[in-house]
Amino acid sequence: MKLRIPLAPTFVSAMAVGLLTLSPARAGVEANEKVIKQTEAPASRFKIYGWLEGGVTFNPDDPRDHQNFGHLFTDRSNEPLLNQAVITAERTLDPNASGFDWGFKGQFLYGTDARYTHSVGWLQNTQHEIYQPDLIEAWIVVHSPVPGTAGGIDVKAGKFVTLEGAETIDPRSNVFYSHSYIFNYGIPLTHTGVLATVHLYKWLDVYGGITRGVNTFTTDNNGSAAFHGGLGFNFLDGKLTALATTHIGPENPHNNHDLRYLNDLTVTWHANDKLTAILDSCYSEDESVSGARAYGAAGYLTYVINDWLTVGIREEVFRDEKGFFTGSFADNDDFIDIQRGKFNHIDPHTFFQQGTFNEVTVGATIKVPGIPKPFTGLSLRPEVRYDATLTNDRPFNDQSERNQVTIGLDALLTF
Repeated sequence: MKLRIPLAPTFVSAMAVGLLTLSPARAGVEANEKVIKQTEAPASRFKIYGWLEGGVTFNPDDPRDHQNFGHLFTDRSNEPLLNQAVITAERTLDPNASGFDWGFKGQFLYGTDARYTHSVGWLQNTQHEIYQPDLIEAWIVVHSPVPGTAGGIDVKAGKFVTLEGAETIDPRSNVFYSHSYIFNYGIPLTHTGVLATVHLYKWLDVYGGITRGVNTFTTDNNGSAAFHGGLGFNFLDGKLTALATTHIGPENPHNNHDLRYLNDLTVTWHANDKLTAILDSCYSEDESVSGARAYGAAGYLTYVINDWLTVGIREEVFRDEKGFFTGSFADNDDFIDIQRGKFNHIDPHTFFQQGTFNEVTVGATIKVPGIPKPFTGLSLRPEVRYDATLTNDRPFNDQSERNQVTIGLDALLTF
């Protein structure tokens, strides 16, 4: 929203007098500056960028299995991790394009997070160590004008991150180092397929496409496709947005008929320049097991104190009725092996847990000044997190406790 400020008549008059009294030399200089500005080449839409993220999550109880239940990317207790070393090559679409346009993105990751971002059928011989490579995204997108729409249509094909959820694999857009239960267990991470976005009105986008399933790439653990789509709403000049999404299809190994429903609604309200509120809710169900349902909600509040400090809090309740979705994965390849349907070598410390889980996370983002080029920024994110079960289950600290406290800190260096 542009703020229009009326100019007082005396101020306008003063401006006019000033312009009329410019010397010819000064007028010529300003004219040349105007021509230079008008003829400057637009910023390149092709960019190569990346980041390094590493951190540690302290668990005062020091569990023997070295696992922080309820965490995935930050699951290793008291162990420093290089979560992500990422390089990205991208050509973005022109946001003002009135005709045909195209773009692409390729993103490669190396680090401990790859244990959970891996897709079925990709780099399957590199999944045994704690540090692994992964191709997060590899897609092309084509924009085309469509009569009767506000912004035409974008068609993306390849491997891309899911539409669902308030949090992302990309740590730059997250509030905290650790992830919510919803991100870890309630939604997909990536898909391979075709996804169309119709910019129907300025306030409404419609998404729809076909994927190979949840976290799949060159092969699938079954032979069926899935649907991914939803609706995106934009109100109050972007201050209030909502994204309602779904992913529906068979996801179990060698099972082409039992559907899994993964649904998410994320509402974001920018109350002002400093305060942002987010509500993320999900509902998941799998037909292969009676009563296999999981659902929850997470609320976020962030406040920008100044240009280098932002504070935030996340409160979440997540329920898994049968222990179908929520688990702890002891070995580096257990998560992907279970998705592939390979159960022969699962670590005995890997387990799934039913129950109702509550987590509260308080943290901050601290931007460190004076970072030299070619780096573009350095952020530190300390947090304190409390997890507990609201039922009688004991999944924490070697499956002996009903609650858990962790203290996390990561550093994010961008370039």
